[in-house]
Amino acid sequence: MSATATLLVAVMLPSCNLSTVFNRYESIDLSGWSRNDTLFFDVPPISTPGRFTQELGMRIDETFPFTGITLVVEQRVLPGRRTKTDTLKCRMADSEGAFTGTGVTLHQYDFPLGTIDLRRGDSLHITVRHIMERESMPGVSDVGIKLTRN
Repeated sequence: MSATATLLVAVMLPSCNLSTVFNRYESIDLSGWSRNDTLFFDVPPISTPGRFTQELGMRIDETFPFTGITLVVEQRVLPGRRTKTDTLKCRMADSEGAFTGTGVTLHQYDFPLGTIDLRRGDSLHITVRHIMERESMPGVSDVGIKLTRN
């Protein structure tokens, strides 16, 4: 690769994700995600106000026993204390039970959570928990939250 091409790639790579303001995953023991194990995500104060797209990411392995999972996602905007609670039904397999996510060992899924308007200085406290009838959900590796500026 020429020096010019290398420089161009080096300059462009950091700019690819300038709109992503938060992207973090919490790891879960593959033996089982307990119904009582709530995951916490704290988005630091926003420096530039605007509208943001939110996504929930999930990684599972082949031991996940169902075609989907139902989650409760609660978001609290601080300091305004606005709270929004959503029930998210995540479909992860087709009608034949084959996982539809990307990946080989782990299957990656991204589920939209909608958009949110945030002012300068607003932060988010987000919690995620499953509400399946089964107490423990094996096969869930990671759950994450991504916030992208529109």
